[in-house]
Amino acid sequence: MRGRRRALAAAAAIAPASAALALSGCGGIKAPDLFVLTRSGAGPHAKLTLLVNEEGGVHCNGKLAGKLSDDQIVKARAITEDLEKPASEHLSLAARPGSVLSYRLRDASGTVSFADNSVGQPKVLHELQLFVLQAAQRVCRLPE
Repeated sequence: MRGRRRALAAAAAIAPASAALALSGCGGIKAPDLFVLTRSGAGPHAKLTLLVNEEGGVHCNGKLAGKLSDDQIVKARAITEDLEKPASEHLSLAARPGSVLSYRLRDASGTVSFADNSVGQPKVLHELQLFVLQAAQRVCRLPE
């Protein structure tokens, strides 16, 4: 009887750890989102909703599309950090005539909206546009 109690006690001690591992391996723990970006404009593939999470998971237009490369994850995190101040100030830059694409990014700090030809864009917005183009092509598999 004593051996059985020890076995049950050992199993009970292992169960919480096993459950935690099972949850983490089966998608039970969700990585936080870095940002969600909506792109609109002229052209057949201009419309895009891009959701990027902390681990590099990407959803394109509401569908799981894949994962960013390690370099792209680092870039996405750097862009998010560089956007902290503009997003917290809800930066909004108007489009000029001839604009093709408009962007709106929402993250934990706030929102940023701008167009491809907005005047006064900080460097990070140009980096974001390139990041979105590359993610759309490489991860979402959208023609550009």
